[in-house]
Amino acid sequence: MIALQTAPPSVGAAIASLVGLALIGGLLGAIGSVVVRRLRNPVGKYRLLYAAVLFPYALLAYGVLALTGVGAAFLTILPAPPELVTRVLADFVTFLAAGCVWIVSYLPTVRGIRDVRDVNLATSTSVRKMTRYVIGVSALLTVVLVPLQVVSIESAPLALAVGLTTLVLGMLYAAPWLISVLRSTSKPTGDTAAQLERLCDRAGLDVRDVRILDTENEETADTLVRGPPTYRRLFVTSTFLDAFDDETATALLAIEAGRLRAYVFEVRVGTVLVGGLALIASVIGIGPQWPLLGFALGATLAGFWLARQRIRAADEYAAEQVGRTTVADALAEYADVHALEPTRRLIPNPLSVKVALGDRIDQLRSASNP
Repeated sequence: MIALQTAPPSVGAAIASLVGLALIGGLLGAIGSVVVRRLRNPVGKYRLLYAAVLFPYALLAYGVLALTGVGAAFLTILPAPPELVTRVLADFVTFLAAGCVWIVSYLPTVRGIRDVRDVNLATSTSVRKMTRYVIGVSALLTVVLVPLQVVSIESAPLALAVGLTTLVLGMLYAAPWLISVLRSTSKPTGDTAAQLERLCDRAGLDVRDVRILDTENEETADTLVRGPPTYRRLFVTSTFLDAFDDETATALLAIEAGRLRAYVFEVRVGTVLVGGLALIASVIGIGPQWPLLGFALGATLAGFWLARQRIRAADEYAAEQVGRTTVADALAEYADVHALEPTRRLIPNPLSVKVALGDRIDQLRSASNP
């Protein structure tokens, strides 16, 4: 990856850097888990811990590891390959190292999640799944960033834009196959396949095929639709049909159909793309710095606002399909299954791409009972 760095450190220094970052991450995870378990709505707060603390720390760790050339340092113990191969392998090793920091940060939270959700989730199972995910994502990011290895410094801004755009398009259109690589999936058969087809028809959800995500003892009852318009694939967790009756499952699938029609995912990804490119241009000095920084902030806030409006539009579509009360009850049941307390906000959070679950439920119920 294009970066300003000095000669790579020794292998010993690289190991020390990685271990130090991992220990700090593990400490953050352990302290965060202790604090979160004492808070109201701990499951929701765990999600916030991952998104607002541990994931940004993993990104910071990647930045430190990349700038100090840790990936290249680890490669010095191998025979010298061609320069381009060395760069690509160094990127892959750096991503893996940052992934290790993430896993160590995540590890102390597994027991807490297990306790607050009262599920029989083995730590070894969680680590194994997370390791597979980290390896797959590291390989994907390395492949996406390969073009950046062969460009000159003068064309670096264009290469960064191309790399980011390629990554975004990959998330949008290659996800049906990428998820199947990164996660354990299976194709539904027999009565399960017939039931899912029937529920999708009732919900107005038009997909090309369905895959079951193996969640083992996680008891996570979720759905996800990804893929280009001509190839939508529905992913449902292995506990989805067990956790919900047909009426609730239909309502939740109708919300997914509404999200497709409202382009919720595209709005979120587009916001990241536009805001990210403007921020990169501001940081590396392409154009006026402060106007670009202001545009990045404005585009991000506008995109987040639009994403929240699109979520509400998706709920409205689901309400048209199965009824407002049914959708509200389904969201409440979803929260109960995942030990979530539906949160409510007097003022929407401008930095959130989501609508508080309690606010969604209240809006549906208030409209159904004028």
